[in-house]
Amino acid sequence: MTDYNFLKIDLAEQVCTLTISAPKSLNALNSNILKELDDFLSGMDKNIRALIITGDGEKSFVAGADISEMQPLNAEEGERFGAAGAKVFRKIETLPIPVIAAVNGFALGGGCELALACDIRLASSRAKFGQPEVGLGIIPGFSGTYRLAKIAGMGVAKELIFTGRAIKADEALRIGLVNAVYEPEQLMVEAMSLAKRIVKNAPIAVRYAKECINEEYDLPADEAIAFESRMFGKCFDTKDQKAGMTAFLTKQEAHFNNE
Repeated sequence: MTDYNFLKIDLAEQVCTLTISAPKSLNALNSNILKELDDFLSGMDKNIRALIITGDGEKSFVAGADISEMQPLNAEEGERFGAAGAKVFRKIETLPIPVIAAVNGFALGGGCELALACDIRLASSRAKFGQPEVGLGIIPGFSGTYRLAKIAGMGVAKELIFTGRAIKADEALRIGLVNAVYEPEQLMVEAMSLAKRIVKNAPIAVRYAKECINEEYDLPADEAIAFESRMFGKCFDTKDQKAGMTAFLTKQEAHFNNE
């Protein structure tokens, strides 16, 4: 496994925990961290069936993008920096496995956008979310205007982005930004428990389900339903479907091989 300067990788029972580790800057994203993330995502072990993303330390998930790197950029350079982050986050969103954000602290700016790119968001009671970019003379650049509106609704997204207001974990739960809130010491325990529950299921079926949810969101109803029907049919060409249904009918535990 590749050694990274800013990422810690731990693999156990087909669940990978990826920790962004730049504690001196509260794990703020810079070009080097984005490149490492891109490299990791591009070469992920095929045996990984769920990914947990979290931040190093007790204070911060990801405190944002590195302002010292952004401050001198011109328009063309700023667009390239934003596109680089958006590309990495799109890779996370479209990974063929579920991705869980375990938000342990500040998730501001690029950190909130990173959490938004994940499939499921779990938060520590100490977590804070926000898109404070307008206070810096910019807008969210890693797809935050797109994903926050889809996840929390257009009105909520506009309020949070226009004001730059940070919200606590309980409000994030209320508006549907996170799935659950836990005490800090329980966050990773619960994230791992959720990942293991996912891993027990047929991996191809989980992959197809994620693809359906992602692809169908913006489709008209008839097209979305037709897409689901096609993916449902594809399941019956897999060994996992035979194993799962046979196990059910014979009252045995199913064992899946990603085939």
